[in-house]
Amino acid sequence: MIRYRTLLFGPIVDSNPITLQILGICSALAVTTSVATALTMGASLTIVLMISNGIISLVRNHLPASVRLIVQITIVASLVIVLDQLLNAYAYEISQRLSIFVGLIVTNCLVLGRIETFAMRNPPWPSMVDGLGNGLGYSAVLLVVGSVREFFGAGSFLGVKIFVFQPLSVLLLAPSAFFILGFLVWFIRKIKPAQVERNEFHASVPTREGGM
Repeated sequence: MIRYRTLLFGPIVDSNPITLQILGICSALAVTTSVATALTMGASLTIVLMISNGIISLVRNHLPASVRLIVQITIVASLVIVLDQLLNAYAYEISQRLSIFVGLIVTNCLVLGRIETFAMRNPPWPSMVDGLGNGLGYSAVLLVVGSVREFFGAGSFLGVKIFVFQPLSVLLLAPSAFFILGFLVWFIRKIKPAQVERNEFHASVPTREGGM
């Protein structure tokens, strides 16, 4: 139970795939102009990641190394196509706002990374819990960034107008998401110093022989 709790809740803050591992940030920057699109993208990736982890784990012992990556991408792509069609049928407006980014889940480094590093080495149930945990961690970051951008950039939340003063429309531009995400990474590493990477580069100070 302790292991499952770690797999489920660890990726939300302690090992968040975006703020710690810097995975999947392209969609985090692109689809966070509103809370609705952020939630939809987060839920979509979570579903795909959880199911694909489970399927890959089931067949992992029967995958030849030569076609391993092809099979992984085929499984993920099949799930993404089904999900995209469901969004088109039942949430057409949000599907149009998400544009190509649902389809790009196929190449999302977070999805492929968890499949390769966890699902290929663990049983189905832990793999699905790992997929759910990482999906929740990914969704949490999208929700925070999307909330800030919609709240202060459009003066609304989930499409409901809140502010009466002029919103900061600059927050709806793509570069603003980059800065918000950067501030979020800094804040988390400020309160959790263990997440700060060690400095791998040490500048050497040249010494002068035979000084003045």
